[in-house]
Amino acid sequence: MQRTVIILTIALVVGVAIGMLGHQVLIAQQSPIKRTILQQKDLEGVRGKEVIMFLAEIAPGGELGRHYHPGPEFFYILEGALTIEPDGKPPVTIKAGESWYGPAKYISNQKNASKTKPLKTITFMVVDKGQPLTTPIR
Repeated sequence: MQRTVIILTIALVVGVAIGMLGHQVLIAQQSPIKRTILQQKDLEGVRGKEVIMFLAEIAPGGELGRHYHPGPEFFYILEGALTIEPDGKPPVTIKAGESWYGPAKYISNQKNASKTKPLKTITFMVVDKGQPLTTPIR
């Protein structure tokens, strides 16, 4: 009986530890960006292309990592400031009320310039239908 209690106690402790570790991994894997699609329409006169308009929200201190988009990206900063770190070029910070254009397959890291306030943008992208909006660079 005592051996069974010890085994069950060990199993419980191990189970709780694994659950806590799994929860931490899940939190670490959550994306720093939330995209809310506002419109998604076929680009008239251009077969296989679509325009996507979305609200992008990046958490305070959030960083997207090096990535590229399959098509051109146009955005306007509603709130906060975005620091863009393009490969091979100095960083650029875009503030509320400013806009920016990134050509297709432009590789950069983008991050919320604030550690305390969220960043919000309205973004338009022209992409091949069915393609992911972002491709990470490892």
